[in-house]
Amino acid sequence: MSKAAPSVPDTPQPEDASIEDRLYTVKYKDSGESHLGIEVPGICAETCTTYECTNVCPADVWRAEEGGVPTIAYENCLECGSCRFACPHGNVEWEYPTTGNGVSYKHG
Repeated sequence: MSKAAPSVPDTPQPEDASIEDRLYTVKYKDSGESHLGIEVPGICAETCTTYECTNVCPADVWRAEEGGVPTIAYENCLECGSCRFACPHGNVEWEYPTTGNGVSYKHG
């Protein structure tokens, strides 16, 4: 007796999927607390003019706001760490979410 193949949800094909479609395949288990932050908000507001953290993030987690201090939508984070390396002031707080939380990928 043959076993039925498990049901697999539709997944965007890489050759025609938008970034938004690809990000939709990433699951995030929210711990309720952000694993991202800004060490000294004044540095962003008074010193930063290029906002690399907002430009480098592939998931649009960091968003520039009026007043110069970015807002952070940590629930969308892919945990790539690009933001901490991109900040020329070393002003990004970044750590992995607590055990059992964070991003999980469907493929790869």
